[in-house]
Amino acid sequence: MKILSTLFFICIAQISYSQNSKQLLWSEEFNYKGKLDSAKWNYETGDGCPNNCGWGNNEVQVYSNNLKNVHVENGSLFIEAIKTNGTWSSGRVTTQTKFNFTHGRLEFRAKLPKGKGTWPALWMLGESISKIGWPACGEVDVMEHVGRNPGVVQSAMHTPNHYGDTPDKGEQKITRFHEDFHIYSANWTKDKIEFFVDGVKHYTYQPSTKDNKTWPLNSPFFIIINIAIGGNLGGQVDPSITKETMEVDYVRVYK
Repeated sequence: MKILSTLFFICIAQISYSQNSKQLLWSEEFNYKGKLDSAKWNYETGDGCPNNCGWGNNEVQVYSNNLKNVHVENGSLFIEAIKTNGTWSSGRVTTQTKFNFTHGRLEFRAKLPKGKGTWPALWMLGESISKIGWPACGEVDVMEHVGRNPGVVQSAMHTPNHYGDTPDKGEQKITRFHEDFHIYSANWTKDKIEFFVDGVKHYTYQPSTKDNKTWPLNSPFFIIINIAIGGNLGGQVDPSITKETMEVDYVRVYK
């Protein structure tokens, strides 16, 4: 009995240590109302012209900083894609130059939009994009959901070695993606990146050779949240859809 008791307390101590060692580095809890906190977030606007019309993916939306497309209320961020007179507006926000990190655990708690043609994403880009461009800077897609495949979420890596229709990806089927919150996360170390939904792992990126082509991931990355419409991955848009929403409860980064 003493041995069992000792083992029990060792296990409890290990669990407690694991929880306490997960140190919060940065978070956005959205505990305010109206516009996003400008100390943390940037709005990207327009259609990606003149250099990347359609944001490089032939997307049809125009990004806006209008409150109807991006606003905070009831402890959540709401990004809404809206069709008005045949034209789609949406929201895309980033932490570029305001917050970035190298290695850690990134978590989003979110409800996703639905509908054929919607393409929401929770992701990261290398802060070096302004100097060396894409894909050299690296891209980490923590979560993408393509509306024509409802409930299938994927995670993907884009590097100089593989980008665009990259083979470096994995996916997971979830239920009630639109009705319920799920936690989409990436655990990033100097050796690998693991991707999860609600703690269930579905993909690990760990190239055997790590160089500038396969692993541009030892430099700072910033966070992006957006809903794209149509495009190379989003595909044909259901003409009956006029409004879809992504709700983000929080974004947290742990050491």
